[in-house]
Amino acid sequence: MSTPEEARAATPGAGEVTATVIVRAPAHRVYAAFTAWERQSEWIPFTDVQVASGDGGEGSLIVAVTTVGPMALRDEMRVVRLDPPYEVRVVHCGTLLRGPGVLRCTQMDHDRTQVVWHEWFHLPGGVAGRITWPLLWPGSKVSLTQALKKFGRLVEAGDLP
Repeated sequence: MSTPEEARAATPGAGEVTATVIVRAPAHRVYAAFTAWERQSEWIPFTDVQVASGDGGEGSLIVAVTTVGPMALRDEMRVVRLDPPYEVRVVHCGTLLRGPGVLRCTQMDHDRTQVVWHEWFHLPGGVAGRITWPLLWPGSKVSLTQALKKFGRLVEAGDLP
């Protein structure tokens, strides 16, 4: 399932970003909504998400293409671990976006779940990438947080999964 290149991509990179939200729903609903891969297009702006191979479970390849104007960014993710309803682990294994990611659901009480989404991207471009990351990080943090907030609203409204 995993290639040597994907194994290298699984090591954490220096570009680290985290978003957290509290969702008024039990963990099993939050987890089911997050792993409804193709429905991520409803809460990640400008992005079309498809299961490229597999059934969405461990070993599956998920492809997310974000398009803004004439520019498109392809994000390929291998699902490496599913631990329902607590954790989803992926490895971004595409050409540009590489590195591990994890989503954790922690049940707080019967109807609230803390969701933490964490990514460790490899920075392209050597020194230039390391210098540029502090400029890109705030935008990455804001966009990840906003997407997760929209996800929470959709789950709370019963629109996801």
